[in-house]
This record gives sequence, structure tokens and C-alpha cells, in this order.
Amino acid sequence: MQDSDFQRIAAFRRILGLEREQGFEDRVVIGGLDRFLDQWSAQLSSIIGSPPNYSSMPREERQRWVADVLDRLPAPEPQKTEPRKAEPRKKDFRRDPPPPPPLKIDDDVSKVRGVTNSNLPKLQHLGLETVRDLLSHFPIRYNDFSDIRKIEDLEWGKKQTVLGTVSEISQSAFGSKRSSAHAVLSDSTGGVRVTWFNQGYLVNTLRPGMKLFVSGKVGEFRNNLLFQNPEYEIMGKQGDLVHTGRLVPVYSLVEGLYQRPVRGIIKRALDACLPRLEEYLPEDVLHRNGLLGIESAFSQIHYPDSFGAAEAARQRLAFDELFLLQMTVLRRRQAWQELGGGIALDVGLPELDAFVDSLPFSFTDAQKRATDEILSDIQTARPMNRLLEGDVGSGKTVVAAVAMLAAVLNGYQAAILAPTEILAEQHFLTITRLLRGEGSKDGSQYIANIQLGEREVTVGLLLGSLSKRVKDDTRLMLAAGQIDIVIGTHALIQESVDIPKLALAVVDELHRFGVMQRFALRSRGTRPHMLVMSATPIPRSLALTVYGELDVSIIDEMPAGRPQIVTRYERPERRGVVYKFVRSQVEAGRQAFMVVPFIEESEIKVGGPIRDKGGQARLTEGEQERRTKFVRGAVNEYERLSKEVFPELRLGLLHGLMSLREKEEVMDKFQGGELDILVSTPVVEVGIDVPNATVMVIDGADRFGLAQLHQFRGRVGRGRHESYCILLADEPGESALERLKLIENFRDGFKLADKDLELRGAGDYLGTRQSGVPDMKAANLTDQETAKRSRSECENILRLDPGLVKEQHRKLAKRLAEYEKTVTAEMS
Repeated sequence: MQDSDFQRIAAFRRILGLEREQGFEDRVVIGGLDRFLDQWSAQLSSIIGSPPNYSSMPREERQRWVADVLDRLPAPEPQKTEPRKAEPRKKDFRRDPPPPPPLKIDDDVSKVRGVTNSNLPKLQHLGLETVRDLLSHFPIRYNDFSDIRKIEDLEWGKKQTVLGTVSEISQSAFGSKRSSAHAVLSDSTGGVRVTWFNQGYLVNTLRPGMKLFVSGKVGEFRNNLLFQNPEYEIMGKQGDLVHTGRLVPVYSLVEGLYQRPVRGIIKRALDACLPRLEEYLPEDVLHRNGLLGIESAFSQIHYPDSFGAAEAARQRLAFDELFLLQMTVLRRRQAWQELGGGIALDVGLPELDAFVDSLPFSFTDAQKRATDEILSDIQTARPMNRLLEGDVGSGKTVVAAVAMLAAVLNGYQAAILAPTEILAEQHFLTITRLLRGEGSKDGSQYIANIQLGEREVTVGLLLGSLSKRVKDDTRLMLAAGQIDIVIGTHALIQESVDIPKLALAVVDELHRFGVMQRFALRSRGTRPHMLVMSATPIPRSLALTVYGELDVSIIDEMPAGRPQIVTRYERPERRGVVYKFVRSQVEAGRQAFMVVPFIEESEIKVGGPIRDKGGQARLTEGEQERRTKFVRGAVNEYERLSKEVFPELRLGLLHGLMSLREKEEVMDKFQGGELDILVSTPVVEVGIDVPNATVMVIDGADRFGLAQLHQFRGRVGRGRHESYCILLADEPGESALERLKLIENFRDGFKLADKDLELRGAGDYLGTRQSGVPDMKAANLTDQETAKRSRSECENILRLDPGLVKEQHRKLAKRLAEYEKTVTAEMS
């Protein structure tokens, strides 16, 4: 008899044994025992003869037939084993190796059992470097496998779990490399078939007679219920259920990692380190906020008893993340203020009042309030650390100019740090115009000399793209105190730059710089006052957390007489209507911006090739053209509009590759009314003020984010005439269309900032590398309520114990030191 015959007879013996155990109910085999007998009648005919109609037999007859067949079945073949040769016992004076040391929270992830040379790089790709990282890799969702049923109670289409005995296990092959595993699982109420596609290796893991939990959605095949690719767990192999029979965690992964091994690795780390987690939050903080203890929180976030328990765990861990972040920024603010050593500036100078009076507009009440707050700060020796935020066109730059002029009039220097060269150039032009200076150029060195009464003010521009000679000359002038106000990019915070009399540092576009980069500018010269600005209003939740070390001044009022800006999204087929409207505005004496994403036209393929039923590519010339998306460029669009659309009008071109002199000439013509339409790249995003411009057409609007779209819109509506922002997009995707609808419906920049944060999340909103925010695993930076509560607790603790030296705060001080060490690199 062949091995396969013995295996088949052994399976038949097990089936008959289970049938006897279950009272001859004919439920062991899906479809009944007759199905099994029909399939194997040829192989079993020598033992059982012609197969009976088992389903029609009375119970007593079934009992007699089963007993008779079991008696006739040949005995199981004994396993053959080779006799073991006795080997002389060697003397070994070495002691058994000591057990591995207990796993610690800060141990490398490679020390966790189950981490291999193969999966270690993939875990590291997820940012999982230490055991703490593993514990903080929280589930993204849970599979609800808590509904444990008897097999006879299974229902089609629902996620359920059964516990049964493996009565059959087999493998089927598909091709040379693919195979599936098939099993029959039985309990006292019946049997159910289980299939694991492409997992044929399970026949080496699952054996007949094993007790097995199986969890998944119950399907149906030929009127019989079955599980397809369920989770499984061998009963008794480990203490707690990990993959079945409960709320089972589902983790984010990378290619090559799978849920089962990752769950096992995290579970082992959790079991080893959970008792080692120290509760660092004071008991009164936990009680006031209704928070779980730290052990319960980590346990329930990974393996919750219920969805409610999972949410309670997430709330505790989210509170932790916001609490530690805010404690860090508040302690940094505290340390900065305690050091003192700043410069007290005289702000009661008549030249300051004369400058404000000379402006061609009056300050709004909000601008006056913000100016007073800033001047009040800089007249003390405690270094200012203030955020100035306001909507587009609210007048932040001129407020900053007053503070910079105060520093200069006191004999000191001021600096503006911008994130890009284009923005730095725009600030240079804006500041020189506000101070009414005539810019003089020495080669490619940009210097403006401005006469304010008897005082000459020198404004300089320092960019990384300037030649080495020009940058060297500018650095020498700065070090000698010959430049009063310097405007630049990251070149300003290089070690080679010395600004010895720096009294005020202004950082524009706050969220484009990291915390440490802002501090780098502070280290120039003395301990300067710091003013950071945001052209995009900061959502309240970020102001409480990420920028919690800053005092805040808000310009929440637009200049008087500003009209509402009508914003509308137009489909590409209405492009001609838009052009007609622009022409009508020009004929009425107004001017228009037309913004496109790039300097040169670019081509983007949309989707893959179209294929016929046979899989052959089928793409006609017309179809190819329709599946190619052209993103308009400023140079090409300027030529097209000038010659084909508006040949009778005066058009100008502005983009980032033009020299500063060329940009200034174009802007002077546009501001002076010598140009009707300005075709531009995003260089007009900030610092442009043309009151007669009433139309902003953004062509390719789907290529921009909410903040940029709002900035572009703010370039119009600065005069007394009704203004319009028109959004053109050829084929906007779903997310882009959502942005366009938001910008169409919301005018308030603060509301848009909240929406932008919700859409993109903090990482994208702030910028991954420059945000100054450690990765949030459980917290959402839009959660203002948790941010408020955690900040209130931080402020209360620091007020009572600034140094965290009291007994109840020592564990907090220890955890905070660990946290600050971990995030220092991220906040650089």
C-alpha cells in the first residue's frame, strides 16, 4: 500500500471517529459523508464495498455501519525511524549561556524576537528603530473578530470567529509556484470548509486534530458556508489571542511586511515592556482629565477590550503627545525669557511717527493694536518672541517695517529671513518702496540707500545665488554695520554671516522654517527681539501647540473700503467667456493678473494606455491628445495671449528667472498703469499691491494649495472697485476640486487655514522637515479641545514648579528629558 493510501485511510478514520463523537449527525463533512464516499469510492471499495446512501440511513444503522468499517480499516502504518547510534558523551566544562537580558523600552528594535535581517530594514523604513517606536506604532483600525460562534450558528456575510478541530488539511497546486491550503474545521455542531489561497505552506503548520480559532467574513460556495483567507490561531500556542477572537489590530505596513509577523513582534514588545512603563503624569492631572493610566493606555490601544476602550486609550496617548510638545515649547520660552540680555529700544522717536504719517494710507485699528504690542515688547530688555498673523492684505509687512525702523533709529540692525529667493526679493522691493527709497545697484549687489530726514537707511539683499564676490562684500558691510536692514534667505543664518548689532529678527512664512532655524537667526550678534509672521493665518490648534512659545498679535481687520472679492471656478469650456470678462474690466479702466504654475509649458500624461479585450494597446491620435494634459507656462501663455487673445491690449511678463531689475521694471509699469494685464508665475504670491487691479485669473488652479490660492486672491480687492478671482482648471481631480470649492465658498483666511489643516494634516501643512513638530501617532493637531486642556495643565505645573524639582514632578522631568532628546533632531 502506498503512502497516499495510508494518508487517505487515516483521514477517513478521523472522519468516522468525529462522526461517532457527534452522534452520527452527518455534519462532519461539508455536503455530508456521501460526498466524501463518492469522491473516494474507487480507492476505498476494497474495504467498504459499494458506498451506502449514508444520509438516508437511520441513526442506529449509521452507528452499526461506522463501527463495522472502523473494524475493517487497516491499522495506521507505524513510523519508520532509523536506530540512533550511541555517541560517547563529550565533556563540556562550559556553562549554559545566560538568558538574554530583559527587553528595555529604549532597546534597538532588532532585540525583539521575530525581528530578522530580512524584515529589520522594512521596520526601520516605517521609522521603527526602538522598542518605544514599536509600542507607539498604533493600529490604524481594528478587525472585529469578537463574535465567537458555533459552526451551526454561522451567518453568511458577517465577520465571525469559530473554534474547532482540524479534521482535514490538504494542498492544491496552481502552476509550479502557487498553491493553496484547504481544511475542514469541525465542532460539536458541524463542520465548515476553510481555504487559504496562495498559502499552501499552511499544510506544514496545521495538523489534523489541532484546535484552531478561525476569524473572518463568512462566504458561500455551492450553498455551503466557508471561510476564505481567514485569520487563524492555534489554541494553546500562546496565552492571549492575537489574531482572532477579539478586536484585532491592523497596522500600517510597507511592501514586504505582513500583519501576522508585525502583530507578533509588537505583542512580544508589549508583553515585555508594559510593566516597565512609568506613569509620569501627576495623579491629579489624570483625575481632572479622566485619563487612563499609561499601562492601560498602551495595552488597550493595541488589544482593546472594546471600541470604547480603544478610544479611551487613544485620548490618553493623544493628550500625552500634545502635553509633551507644549511642555517643551513653554519651557523653551521660559528659558529664553529668563536669560534676558536683550536690547531695550526707544520707541518714542518722532521719526517713527513721521514715517507712519507719511504713508499713503491710514492704519486700521488692528494694525495700530499690533504695532503697539510689538513696540511695547521691544522697549524692554526681555527679548520679544511674538507671532504676527493676519489675513492676506491686512498689512503685516508695514507693521514689521515700523518695528525694524525703530531698531535702525536706535543705531541697531534688523533682518528679515524669507524661505525663498523670490519672497526675499519681493520683501526688498516692498520695504524700499515703503521707505520711499531709490534702489541703486552696484553690479549684481542689491543695495538701496534711503534718506529719512537727516538719517540715511541702507537696505541690503543677501541671496545664496549671488556670486561669491557679491556675497563676501555684503557680509563685510553687514559685519561693519553699514547695512541697517538686511533681507535674505537661509544665507542669513550661515556661520559666516555676522550681524553684530542685530536688534530685531523678522521671520516670514513661519511654517516654512524649523524651530532651530529661527533660533539660529537669534544667535547673530546680540540677543535680538524676534518677530515671526505668517502670510497664512495659523489655525488656533497650531498656535496653542507648535507655536506655543510665541506671544500672538492678530490683524483681524482689513483696510477700510476694501471690497469683497467674488471667487468663481470656471470649467475649461468657458475659457472664452473668462477672456471676454477680463477685456471688459480693462475697457472699464481696470487691470488684471493672469497666473500660471510654471515658467515653461509642460506636458503630463493622464492615465495608462487604453487596451482592447485582447490586451493590445489601442490609442488613436485623438485619444492620445485627449489623454495628454498640458500645464500652461508663463512664457508661452504670454505669447499666446498677446498675439491671439488680447492683441489690442498691453501685456507684461513676470517670472522667477528674470533679474531683480527686470522684475522691478515690469512691476513699476504695472503699478503705474502702463500695462493692462500681467502674466505671471507664482512670484506675485506676496508683496504686490496694485489697487487698480480687479481681476485675478488663476490658470491651472488645481496645481496650487489652498494657502497659495488665497494668497493670489489677495492681490486684488485692494482698491475701491469690486474685484474678482477666477479659477481655471482643465481636469481637476477629486481633492483638487474640493480645494477649488472651498476657496470659492470661504473668504476668511482663518477658516481656510483650519480647512487646509484638516485636508492635508499637520505633516503636509507644516512641511515634513521644517515643521518643528515630532511625528504625532495618536494626536490630531486639529483637536483644539485636547490642545487647550493639555496646555492648561502644562501652564499650571510650570507656574507651581518651574524647574520640575518637586517629588510629584520628578518622573515627568525624566520623561520630558527623554522626549526632548528624541525630538531635538526633528525640530532642527
